Amino acid sequence: MSASAATSSKGSPNFHVAHHFDKADTQFDAARMGIWLFLVTEILFFGGLFCAFFIFRAWYFDSFVEAHNHLDKVMGGVNTLVLITSSFTMALAVRSSQLTKQAETTKLLIITILCACGFLVIKYFEYAHKIHDGLLPGSLFAAKGFTSTHPHLFFSIYFLMTGVHGLHVVIGIGLLLWILLRNMRGEFSGRYYAPVEGVGLYWHLVDLIWIYLFPLLYLVG
Repeated sequence: MSASAATSSKGSPNFHVAHHFDKADTQFDAARMGIWLFLVTEILFFGGLFCAFFIFRAWYFDSFVEAHNHLDKVMGGVNTLVLITSSFTMALAVRSSQLTKQAETTKLLIITILCACGFLVIKYFEYAHKIHDGLLPGSLFAAKGFTSTHPHLFFSIYFLMTGVHGLHVVIGIGLLLWILLRNMRGEFSGRYYAPVEGVGLYWHLVDLIWIYLFPLLYLVG
């Protein structure tokens, strides 16, 4: 039997198999294909932002190099470790759900959610510091002491890229809570864990994007 759904003791499909699928295997393959297609669109979306960064960096190289030195590398590094940890616990949660270890899956999902919230808390303090210093995007830029002429462009892209990524973290927390509640109700097992795997793939993408954002914004500039 596929990992997508179980069958009852009498051999009939249970409620996990939707009416428009003929069998559990087909439903599982369709769900996996759907999440991968969604992740591809996310990569294309962030790919456009990365391209914009490199184009503006080439045009205003001195401004970008000077501006990136005003980012807090320690906070960025800690957030990187926090997200890597959350990605690890998410992978363990998927594995424990495959092994029908409900209590262990619950604990791992809670740790993942706490790491995600920790990431947002650190990002809040980082944003607060930037706002206090006037390191803001576009016409809101009010910081003094810059020798280059366009540092506001760097912070425009910085807030755009990290803000959109932060929104993805918030959405991820919502999805993790949804999976956590369903797991606590005992809906997942070694026969049915597709939603846990799908949310796990999304969360790994969120982590992967930050792994690229951190060196690009904080270390390279």
